[in-house]
Amino acid sequence: MKDNLNDLVTTRLHQDFAHLYSDQTVGEALTWVRAHPPQERIIYFYVVDREGRLQGVVPTRRLILSPPEKPLTDIIDRQTLSLPANATVQDACEFFIRHRLLAFPVLDEERRIIGVVDIDLYTDEMGRLRRQSPVDRWLRPLRQFLQIQSASGIILLACAVIALILANSPWSAGFAEFWHTPVTLTIGGFELHESLLHFINDGLMPLFFFVVGLEIKREIVAGELSDRRKAMLPVVAALGGMVVPASLYLMLQFGKPTVAGWGIPMATDIAFLVGFLALLGSRVPPGLKILLLSLAIADDIGAALVIAVAYTANLSLPILAAGCAGFVLVLFLRKIGVRQIWVYVVLGIAICLAFLKSGVHPTVAGVGLGLLTPSRPWLGDRVPLDVLTDMFKRLGGHGKGGTDHDRSEALSPLERLEHALHPWVAFIIMPLFALANAGVDLKLAALGTPVAVAVAIGLVVGKPAGIMLFSWISVRTRLTRLPEEINWRILLGGGCLAGIGFTMSLFIAGLALQGVQLDEAKTGILFGSTVSGVLGFALLLYFLPRKSAQSP
Repeated sequence: MKDNLNDLVTTRLHQDFAHLYSDQTVGEALTWVRAHPPQERIIYFYVVDREGRLQGVVPTRRLILSPPEKPLTDIIDRQTLSLPANATVQDACEFFIRHRLLAFPVLDEERRIIGVVDIDLYTDEMGRLRRQSPVDRWLRPLRQFLQIQSASGIILLACAVIALILANSPWSAGFAEFWHTPVTLTIGGFELHESLLHFINDGLMPLFFFVVGLEIKREIVAGELSDRRKAMLPVVAALGGMVVPASLYLMLQFGKPTVAGWGIPMATDIAFLVGFLALLGSRVPPGLKILLLSLAIADDIGAALVIAVAYTANLSLPILAAGCAGFVLVLFLRKIGVRQIWVYVVLGIAICLAFLKSGVHPTVAGVGLGLLTPSRPWLGDRVPLDVLTDMFKRLGGHGKGGTDHDRSEALSPLERLEHALHPWVAFIIMPLFALANAGVDLKLAALGTPVAVAVAIGLVVGKPAGIMLFSWISVRTRLTRLPEEINWRILLGGGCLAGIGFTMSLFIAGLALQGVQLDEAKTGILFGSTVSGVLGFALLLYFLPRKSAQSP
């Protein structure tokens, strides 16, 4: 069954689709239809140019009622839903459920129609989806995730550079003072007084960690971390990439007050990681992308645990218990079928505030809420069959069937929230965090301070060393194996890219250190992340075979 769902749609197409040409008039098109009558009733015709490239569709009713001298291009609908030739049977099933059409054209890279997928060819697969985990039908494409992350990496880098420039300019004092602008939140008798910097780090970053929790949940339920054999290598590599950098830092800072910063070099910044992979384009094998992305997700799990366990002070157990009770209430509301999003938003904010007041950083609550988000559609397992029945009852026609609410109900809350929040987190929250936290007075002398050296060594040396060491041991003991097209040299380049800590490292540094020591740690993070990125990119550029070399 799984093999069928992974088949390409090109193996199951109708080749006898009805089409007209874009340079025809309505009269010429009708004459052609009379001379070549379709075997079955046609709801709409595909309109192509003389090279077979899709231009749009025209409903049969509109074709018949239009004046004969009217150009066909004047009556076509140009916004046509289609599937690419590399889509799978499962992608086709997802398209049928989402858009509730009975057929879709399949296009090659030049938008030429190579066939049509029809619901009749996919009836068995649609029925089988009832017996599958619903989230498997809605696994968000890795390509879209990579595109969002790579684009956000550019903006994140720009904001970091702007913060550095301003922090080292004549306006540095005003720039630093701006982030200490007081912000007050008052709800009845509850008051919260924080600076703008803390509002971003404590108020907005929990939303970032909520999305991290959604990503972790998706990967565990239906991604690369759902299969223990597939998950083993990235999890083991991520563990090495956390243990070795932290150990190096501890050795260099043992016995000093700054030893609390041991968690700083453990992190990997997904946005920058994916951004560098995007620069390498098609030369990066899919296995490396999946491995590094899964490694970063596993790394996020470790970072969340470190924040919860190691960077919690002045713990108030009663308030923390109230926050944990909020999680229980979320589960109860899910159980009884409460679907109003605003209820969970209000409850989530209350949980985060409770964690903040208890002494546990609210980002931990954000990850927890993400993990509690349902990964199955609200309508349950009957969604595919209900949609299939609905489509067969309809008479057809071009256009989307059903309401937006119906289509959104067929998606899991996890997927809807991840799609909705990713742009806000990637393009607003993370850049704001970079502006507020990356500004540090760069001095060459700061690079030689013990904290900066320890952080930089942890990122530049510890990250790739830990990933390589733990991966080598697991492969040698046959617990794991390297993905296809990946050798140890390529893994070394990927391990160096994983040394880009930035966002998470800056965040942990703000929890662990203060004052001058925090500025020194930031200097080490910026220097270590820069060296790791450049080194990893250079190694992959050298070790990865060129596209022409990969061709048979």
